Amino acid sequence: MFDPASRHKPMVVLTNNDGQVVALCGIAKRLGLKKFVPYFQAKDQLVAAGAIVRSSNYELYADLSQRMMDTCARFAPEMHIYSIDEAFLFYGGYKPPGQTWYEHARLIRRTVWDEVRLPTGVGVGPTPTLAKAASHAAKRINGFRGLAVIDGDTVRRHVLSNMLVTDVWGIGKRIGARLNDLGIIDALTLSEQDPRRMRKRFSILVENTVLELNGEVRMSWDEVRSPKKEIFSTRSFGNRITERAELKAALAAHAEIVGAKLRRQASVAGAMMIFASNSPHDKTGFQRKSTHISFTIPTSDTRALLAAISSAMDQLFRFGIPYYRCGVGLLDISPMHRQQFDLFHPTPDDRGLMACMDSINGRYGRNTMHLAAKGFDQKFSMRREFLSPQYTTRWRDIPIIRCE
Repeated sequence: MFDPASRHKPMVVLTNNDGQVVALCGIAKRLGLKKFVPYFQAKDQLVAAGAIVRSSNYELYADLSQRMMDTCARFAPEMHIYSIDEAFLFYGGYKPPGQTWYEHARLIRRTVWDEVRLPTGVGVGPTPTLAKAASHAAKRINGFRGLAVIDGDTVRRHVLSNMLVTDVWGIGKRIGARLNDLGIIDALTLSEQDPRRMRKRFSILVENTVLELNGEVRMSWDEVRSPKKEIFSTRSFGNRITERAELKAALAAHAEIVGAKLRRQASVAGAMMIFASNSPHDKTGFQRKSTHISFTIPTSDTRALLAAISSAMDQLFRFGIPYYRCGVGLLDISPMHRQQFDLFHPTPDDRGLMACMDSINGRYGRNTMHLAAKGFDQKFSMRREFLSPQYTTRWRDIPIIRCE
């Protein structure tokens, strides 16, 4: 998008700390390059293929994602952002005037390309599960070329017959393996199963999936965008950590991330888990320690999370261990508005302060305001040797065009 010299060349993107190959373009896939291979093992193959290697550039991804979402939001009464690169547009009983669904989908795709320059796939279906199937078809099944509309049984059967059962939304590897054992290999075969039999063998979720694949809406809009039940932030370090203060600062950084996510979905956490470990490849042996902390009063205040981390450091930290990874997870999550307090246990959260901090960071960028416990010189920051410029969010990285 910003680097014309990279076009028509194989490109791969690495995970945090340039650890593994996590994403490949179509050219790289056709050359036989694989995902989830450690970079040091794939390095020679990448060089031989002439591949362009890039570190994860979260700042650039987040900004382009927001631009794409802002564009898509104009086309429907309601939108749910499902992930950084995927969203549901919900129309209810509304239908775009003077357009077929295919024309409307094509307009969305064209507008995103004109305004953001991101190639997208658009899928339309009468149920959330069929909409996901259409999205899969738009990108993965020959003949659809980025657009798929499931508006009849012929198209529905064609799409589902070209999808593995594990490609169906909600069917993971474990359930997929059990379905394969029953001879259910593709999505169409799954849709032809008796829903009640599927419920007895598996769960009500699989029963609902079968019904949704047949066009019966079983998943409510609230279920599609239901808040997360657990929120984790984990990351490996760019450099090993051996000092207690550095490990605490790294955990504080994760606490800020999960705290902000928790408040964004208007929830509170009743428990927290923190962990730290070295690498399983270390000659000293693998050392991993985790601690579970329960809150007397569920909280969403980052200061409460940091206080819990401070109290648990004696249990977590051990001298002599070169820590490679740590993380924080929020558990027992419930809606903020359903909390019931009493006179003797009022919440210590300062929601106004947290809302102010979130607002400033939302407007001026992440980490504009943060708690001092995280520190200011983070030696554990990620290693990103192949980082591309942050073209849209950093002044010095904005492309310069010279016209002569």
